[in-house]
Amino acid sequence: MLRLRRHGNPGAPVRLFISHGNGFAIAGYAHFWRRFLADFDLVLFDMRSHGQNPPADPGHHDYAHMVEDMAAVAAATRGEFGRKPAAGVFHSMSAQAALRLTIEAVSAPFDALVLFDPPNVPAPDHPVYPAMLGYEEKLARWAAGRRARFATPEELAAEYAATRSGRRWPPGAALAMARAVLRPEPAGTWTLACPRDLEASMYMQGVGLGLWPRRSDIPVPLTLIGADPDTSHPAATALSNRALATEGGFDYRAIADTSHLLQLEEPVRCADVALDALARYGLH
Repeated sequence: MLRLRRHGNPGAPVRLFISHGNGFAIAGYAHFWRRFLADFDLVLFDMRSHGQNPPADPGHHDYAHMVEDMAAVAAATRGEFGRKPAAGVFHSMSAQAALRLTIEAVSAPFDALVLFDPPNVPAPDHPVYPAMLGYEEKLARWAAGRRARFATPEELAAEYAATRSGRRWPPGAALAMARAVLRPEPAGTWTLACPRDLEASMYMQGVGLGLWPRRSDIPVPLTLIGADPDTSHPAATALSNRALATEGGFDYRAIADTSHLLQLEEPVRCADVALDALARYGLH
């Protein structure tokens, strides 16, 4: 079971589905998605075993089930709120699930996709493969050993704020994300909604996902918005997205001076680029 939240303007002509990356939760992206509130009918949701969703079967914590979840979210939304043109605006893990769903579905549930820095891993003979493999392995090790329990959300917020990326988040973003990814325990402590072993598993699942599509594989308009590949120490995902866009023929934008958590670091600029893409597709 996944919990949907409807925000924004229910009477708007276009619906946006928005979700998050591995280990996070969509409420923590509020500085980004609040830019869409006035002009769109927003459907926000957390991926399975994340955020406000109950724990799912650990054996089903994989991309196959997340793709099914996303299809169910789109179908349930249409059934409950009616049909209207819809775009998917997704980051990282949810972006990969949306890609797989759109490629595999008999009928694509989204009329356009705006994907933020999906961590797609090319074939092993590709020049970007070593960087992406090292990136996923590093994150998996970190997730497996990360702290799982906190006295207060403020403790996790302090950890976010101390990271190189977190130092760039706007005021209040670290605490909002901490509250979004933690759930209270009877003892009064707080624990990660997504268990750290499941978070770690998703990083490694991404290595063998085989997501390196071409534009002809995607039946709807798609824009890739990536981290900055031209910094002195670019994120591996920045290099991956630039290569995928070049080789696959995708519309592509990079947000200067950002890492993989670009929507948290530069929420206004990211929203502006997404709005520009939606306008070009006749959805704004």
